[in-house]
Amino acid sequence: MRIAIPLYDRFTALDAVGPYEVLSRLPGASVTWLAHEPGVVRTDNGMLGIEAQAAFEDLPDPELVLVPGGTGTNAFLEDERLVGWIRTAHETSDWTTSVCTGSLLLGAAGVLDGLEATTHWLDMDYLGRYGARPTGRRVVEQGKVVTAAGVSSGIDMGLVLAAKIAGPEVAQAIQLGIEYDPQPPFDTGSTDKAPKEIVELVRSVAAARI
Repeated sequence: MRIAIPLYDRFTALDAVGPYEVLSRLPGASVTWLAHEPGVVRTDNGMLGIEAQAAFEDLPDPELVLVPGGTGTNAFLEDERLVGWIRTAHETSDWTTSVCTGSLLLGAAGVLDGLEATTHWLDMDYLGRYGARPTGRRVVEQGKVVTAAGVSSGIDMGLVLAAKIAGPEVAQAIQLGIEYDPQPPFDTGSTDKAPKEIVELVRSVAAARI
């Protein structure tokens, strides 16, 4: 299975790397990092770069498309090279997936029209603009289109996909291999659980970054 992860300036590292750590362990999987041009693409805080091996056009028909989100997403919603690649790749893919605001790029490509989808809680209202039906579920399956909520949920999505592609035993083995056994020190991972002041703090920080 050829897995393509398209990168763009100011993507979020874990959006891409989280599911990559799961899916790259599938038997027979190969992962290609794509960008507008081969070379290093920087993450949203500028502290990390991932090297893209090829341009979008070099891999037009992967079996699995994985689109990460990030603070740079909005700047590329009308970028026809990226959005057009997603649209074309979706026509022949077995799976078209996204993490966080990567779903907005799927929406811009026309992939989410009429489908349930999710994204980061801060950006949920934007999904409806692309004909999607927003839902707060962590991983949303709609046929071959699978969207994950914010950042860390990409790991969960990777395991869902692994089970569908290679079976639950393989997915469980991958989960154990990466020792994915979350035991966070705080129960503030969603707006339903976090105190109001923490939700507002995150909103203010996000607004300042944008």
